[in-house]
Parts: sequence; C-alpha cells; structure tokens
Amino acid sequence: MKRILLIRHCHAMGQHKDSPLSKQGNLQAYELANLLENLSFPIDRIITSPFLRAKETIKPFANRTGLPIECDERLKERLLSEQPIDDWMDVLEESFHNDQFKLPGGGESSRDAYERADQLLTDCLNNDDFENTIIVTHGNLLALMLKKFQIEFGFHEWKTLTNPDVFFVQRVGGEFIVERLWKDRD
Repeated sequence: MKRILLIRHCHAMGQHKDSPLSKQGNLQAYELANLLENLSFPIDRIITSPFLRAKETIKPFANRTGLPIECDERLKERLLSEQPIDDWMDVLEESFHNDQFKLPGGGESSRDAYERADQLLTDCLNNDDFENTIIVTHGNLLALMLKKFQIEFGFHEWKTLTNPDVFFVQRVGGEFIVERLWKDRD
C-alpha cells in the first residue's frame, strides 16, 4: 500500500533558497519529527527540495531514523517572476485560476510547476522499492501537488496552509484519500 506524506517546510527566516529556519521553525521541526515518529507505519524514504529551509525541516526526523535525505530539484519553490512583484498575491491567485498564466521574463506557470512535481509523484507511486515516502517542499508547489489528489484544491485552500503543514496521501482501491495531519500549534 503506497503512502506519501506531503510536507510544507517549517517557518523560515526568508524566501531565498539559502534561508534557514527561524527559532520557531527549528522548534516546529522537532515537533514534526515527533509526529512522524508516532505514525503507525515506518517511513522508507525522504525526498526534499534542495532549499535549505526544506532540508532543515526534515533533518531532525532523518537524524533520529538514520534515513538519508534525497534532494530533488523538482521540489524547489515555484518561481513566479525573476523580478520583484508588488501585487504578488493577485498574480498568484490568477495563476491558480489560469494554469497557463505566467509573467514574462522567466516566471513559471502553475502547469509547468505541476508537471515537474507530478513527475516526482508518479515516480514515487510507481517505485516498488519504497512504500512510505516523505516529500518536503514549499507552499505553492504543495498546493499544486495536492490538486493531483483533490482537484478542488486551489488558491483559497493554499491560503489556509500553515508552516509546517502535513498531508497524508494513501491509495485505497483506485482512489486517493487525503488527510491533513498537522494541527497548527500557534
């Protein structure tokens, strides 16, 4: 039975790829490790975004279990634009409503981001070597990944995500069941 835990990174000091977790985020990473250790099944594999805040989010759990952390470029944060955006929330909302929408100059559409993440999800679901996989990523990409299992997951659902957040995905028969496991402690 395939199980995937989709995790959004803990609270961080910024959005740069090398931004570390905040003091609060470090505490959350240990709470997350406790939650993961108390699951009713063992984790076989950890795959994370190469961004520091994602790696630091899962490091306490990986250290406790001895599991290696695999970094995968397909899990990096979605890039809306190479340039600063004043109305980024409006742009993000538009990108959820129109999955081909992207800003000029290097922005990534929701469709483009979804397709790279979906390749990874498909690889995980088809890999018979691992049954229970953790995937650590970023909020925008997590929301797009959840659309694979819950088609209605969109901008308004993205706004309810927390740092961290944890979604348990399990295939039951021919369908996927999604359950939110993280209860925000703030």
